[in-house]
Amino acid sequence: MKKTIILCAISIGSIATAKAQSQAVSLKLDTSTFQSQELTIEGKTIKVRAFENRIYVSNPVDTAYQKMNIYIPEAYFNNQTVNGYTAQTAPIFFPNKVGGYMPAKPATTKDNPMGMRPPMNGEMPTMGNRPPEGLPPMRERMPSKPLTVVAALARGYVVASPGVRGRTLKDQNGNFTGKAPAGIVDLKAAVRYLKFNDAVMPGDANKIISNGTSAGGAMSTLLGATGEALDYEPYLNAIGAAKASDAIFAVSAYCPITNLEQADMTYEWQFNGINTYKKGGPFAKNNAQPQELTADQIKVSNELKELFLDYLNSLQLKDKKGNLLSLDKNGNGTFKTLVQSYVMASAQKALDSGVDLSEFPFVKVAQSKVVGLDYEAYLIFIGRQKTPPAFDALDLSSPETQLFGTTTIDNQHFTPFSKTHSTVTATTADDQLVKMMNPMHYIGVSGVATSKHWRIRHGSNDKDTGLGISVMLATLLENNNLQVDLALPWQKPHSGDYDLEELFQWIDGICK
Repeated sequence: MKKTIILCAISIGSIATAKAQSQAVSLKLDTSTFQSQELTIEGKTIKVRAFENRIYVSNPVDTAYQKMNIYIPEAYFNNQTVNGYTAQTAPIFFPNKVGGYMPAKPATTKDNPMGMRPPMNGEMPTMGNRPPEGLPPMRERMPSKPLTVVAALARGYVVASPGVRGRTLKDQNGNFTGKAPAGIVDLKAAVRYLKFNDAVMPGDANKIISNGTSAGGAMSTLLGATGEALDYEPYLNAIGAAKASDAIFAVSAYCPITNLEQADMTYEWQFNGINTYKKGGPFAKNNAQPQELTADQIKVSNELKELFLDYLNSLQLKDKKGNLLSLDKNGNGTFKTLVQSYVMASAQKALDSGVDLSEFPFVKVAQSKVVGLDYEAYLIFIGRQKTPPAFDALDLSSPETQLFGTTTIDNQHFTPFSKTHSTVTATTADDQLVKMMNPMHYIGVSGVATSKHWRIRHGSNDKDTGLGISVMLATLLENNNLQVDLALPWQKPHSGDYDLEELFQWIDGICK
């Protein structure tokens, strides 16, 4: 039966208005209303049913973002198969377009005429304007998010792409509505919507695979790490999320900007001693000329590096052979060796594919094997991009400080170090909210349903966050007996969705 959906724009504190518009949005997916689309990819035509702009919570804060686009191959409505999948077995691919922790609208099937990935804030780029601060630079032409959606549909997946709130959003009263933990709460609510409607739509809601890049990769990671964690329940109840599980089957994360509490330390452990930096991307200020760290910044770098050594050792991580990973007072040790091994494995894969590594003198090759790596020379080659602290800036200028604001405060510190060393008058984010944005706090915790399958990609040329962030995440997951595929693709910068065939092979491998 066709259902009428009434959208209620309810702002915080507007009680009278809320009562006047008291009918909540229905959480039942109306499968009788859809658009038929014919999509073309590599000469192949795909027919799909598009269920677009579906509000996924009954009490939305922002209907421009708390909505989802769902695309389902027409074949599943005709008892046909695609790539061996049926209406009952097809996995649900769940890509987000979050970048820089900005608000993001759902991905669509429409082509991007520029042939480039849009700035990862959910909007198309505007020529002549700089993208919002904190978004990854568009360094290379690569598959756009719409292409990812179409390619996933051609593979036989159901695609559900959620929009989410982000750090800059305000309501009509000027209150911020997208600060932490709004983004992850929205993703969880969208997952619950899919599970709530599992019986009425094709696709297996027990096989949801999240996908994201940069901050979107971090959100994908956080979603997979925190399934059914009770910390988020009050926030989900407030927006009227469906009564269902928010645990997901698998995580795909490209260059995840995650573990923000320790990200400053990890970055300085990697780049300490490299005192020249160059902001990346065609829109960045001073892109042409390298700049030097000040004496104060070098002092901060030294202090943050020392803090990382204690943090890493406190994790008690172990390698695949069960050996303890640690660092000595100089920052060397088995954990550093592990990070180097991932870089060497990346170089080996490139060599095996025919890449000439002779232009990279820091890689030692003998008899078609990568046998050594001058790690310090490699770090100089990729170069420092950010000044210390890279994420919790002492002057509150970094985008992550805006993530941890409140309804009335735009920016706040979120680490003890930056709180102590702040160069401006500033408040500090609540510890619980900071915890809720860090997957490391939930992996292996009793009562939390963490995803069993993980695919993490961090380009070998990515200097937006430290390599150690993804290596620590992957190792902690492995130590909890979860299946992890981590790689640092050779010469890839801060980017995502560049290896869709490999990604889809991985998905098929865990779903079939």
